[in-house]
Amino acid sequence: MRTRVGPRHARRPVPTLLRGIYLPRSMDAGAFAMTTYGIPLLVFATTNSAALTGLAFALEWLPRLGAFALAGAMTDRYGTTRVFRLASGTRAVVVLAAALTLPELQSGLSTTITVMALAALTGVLTEFSYIAAETAGGVASRAAGERAHRVQAVLLGIDQVGTLAGPALAGLLLVQAGPSGMLTTTAAFSLLACAFAPRQPAQQRTTAPEPILKGLHTGWTTLKSLPALAWLITGLTLSNLAVGLLQAAAPVIVVKQLGHSSTDVGVIWSVAAAATLVTVAVSRRAIDRWGLWPVGALSAFIASIACLAVSLTHTYTAYLVLIAVLMASEGGMTVVLRTLRSHLIPAKVFGSTLSLTILVLLLPFPVAGVLIAAVPPALLGHVITGCAVLQALGLFVAFARLRTLPGLRTSLA
Repeated sequence: MRTRVGPRHARRPVPTLLRGIYLPRSMDAGAFAMTTYGIPLLVFATTNSAALTGLAFALEWLPRLGAFALAGAMTDRYGTTRVFRLASGTRAVVVLAAALTLPELQSGLSTTITVMALAALTGVLTEFSYIAAETAGGVASRAAGERAHRVQAVLLGIDQVGTLAGPALAGLLLVQAGPSGMLTTTAAFSLLACAFAPRQPAQQRTTAPEPILKGLHTGWTTLKSLPALAWLITGLTLSNLAVGLLQAAAPVIVVKQLGHSSTDVGVIWSVAAAATLVTVAVSRRAIDRWGLWPVGALSAFIASIACLAVSLTHTYTAYLVLIAVLMASEGGMTVVLRTLRSHLIPAKVFGSTLSLTILVLLLPFPVAGVLIAAVPPALLGHVITGCAVLQALGLFVAFARLRTLPGLRTSLA
């Protein structure tokens, strides 16, 4: 009998990862993608204003930035299960309320206020659930040891499946079923996420609440002590400015300049997510063979070239292909970031440090929304080109610096 006990115990982590990590992350990824990509489409469909679409994108991201420090501290204090369940459940209520309210409103100021408030509220709640899910994923990665990048690749793959289905589904529902149909589906994903909240061992929680400012200070101190992580985040932050600009500008470029529909906007991000899924799978095997640094550096080079080419294209097909290549390359760099982050950040301060790193990485997104709101559509190409140049320079310096840091030549090569 003893010979059969070992294998039985060895199989226990599999359902734990599936039920405790992957399943809730899948439901949250669906809600995340539909809110992130669907709400700007909703704003553009209800207001037909490029400026308001950019402003909504900024309003969607600005509250998220303010929520990160609180989300990290609350996750460290109360654990992933409670924070994730409360955030996703509240998001479902908010989105469902908007789905019921919008059909009763007359087009105009009341509709604009409603969709703008929806963007802000879902932004905050989505980041609480995201921080909780990422913290649970970090725990699973540390438990996986040398196979941490495999766990992170699965989690990134789940995110990309959400991005694959979410934008296209949001665009299709917006055209076929109207705003209420899109929002009701988003609420359903949130309710499922609430029902399958991730499981976290009690010992992973802190014993006392940490003030928000102290949590930010803890995260900043930890990040400064990890130069490899700090340089990588610096490069990716500059890269995110270009990515955020393209996300915010997509409804304006595709619908107004290229003459396509809201569904076609969603198709772009769905194709990009499919390409990213392939890249994530390839990156996982490539890291096994060649290490983190070569995979990250190659991804950075391809992303820079693709982003520079986007500003030069004037057809929908070329735009779609280049966005797909750009986002796929970003996926390769994200696998590197998540793996490095799970290895380097100490477990006791993971939530606070994670929230700070994500805060820094997402700072460019509201900036991108403000740029779209302020810049005339005819000048968007020049702005995209400038951000692409900044992205290329930032990634080059970051990976060149990573290569020369003491002790990283062997760990990242």
